Amino acid sequence: MLFNNDPFRDFDTVFRRLATTDASHPMPMDAYRRGEDVWVHVDLPGVAADSLDISVERDVLTISAERNWVSEEGDRSYLNERTSGRFRRQVHLGEGLDPEHIDADLTDGVLTLRIPVAERAKPRKISISTGSHAAIEAESSPA
Repeated sequence: MLFNNDPFRDFDTVFRRLATTDASHPMPMDAYRRGEDVWVHVDLPGVAADSLDISVERDVLTISAERNWVSEEGDRSYLNERTSGRFRRQVHLGEGLDPEHIDADLTDGVLTLRIPVAERAKPRKISISTGSHAAIEAESSPA
């Protein structure tokens, strides 16, 4: 039997839920650029793919997920530390990314997004031509 002999555990749980702010997300995230793509990894253990919602509106990426545990009649809870319910995380993509071509994959509780860098944001070489300016002829009218 699993026991937690802590008379204040319920207070800790309530305090932890109240103290959750933007600095402590239930959906930890890593993001980095590799080559021509930005990669985002979000930890979502216990979240089913059909409970995920990923959307982009006005260059804001929103990830919503839900994880629930429903107790059955007669269950006696000894520990309740895993956060459940609905979670949401938003990230501003900026103009340099292509939100139309985002790929998403959920494997082993990790959501991976591949966001391509937009063509307009990629560095490009500008060619220089020499001596190809056409002369502009001007007519002068007699006064």
